[in-house]
Amino acid sequence: MIAALVGGVIIVGLAVYAGQLLARLKQQTQRREQAIHRRNLRILDSIHTIALAVSQDQCNLSEGAIRLTNLLNTLQFARPKDFAAEYPGLYDLYERVKEMPTHEARKQYKRNEIMRMDLQRAGFEQELEAQIKIEVTRLASLELPGR
Repeated sequence: MIAALVGGVIIVGLAVYAGQLLARLKQQTQRREQAIHRRNLRILDSIHTIALAVSQDQCNLSEGAIRLTNLLNTLQFARPKDFAAEYPGLYDLYERVKEMPTHEARKQYKRNEIMRMDLQRAGFEQELEAQIKIEVTRLASLELPGR
């Protein structure tokens, strides 16, 4: 009888402890989801700003493609999204220009090489401009799923 009582107390104690651990885990999961959501909102705000700047020609297409694709790739969702399929023009331009040097790295090249790269980049931009303009218009009003 005493053994059953002690066993019951131990089981109740373990059940309470397990319940506390589950409650902590639930709180921790909720805090993590809230932090991810806040981070996604900040990223989304940047996406809106850059997409609007690209659509209004305040930012060139190559710079916009680089910035937007990197921001889109940092968004976190329960199920991954294939932004490359949703915005093929941006991702195509990004793939074409991502290896081209920028800022200080350009200074290592001769003037004629820089001019050649700039002409090539301008050609890529011209080729994809119509599609990218449509895509940045969609991105300017992008919303997070589930909200």
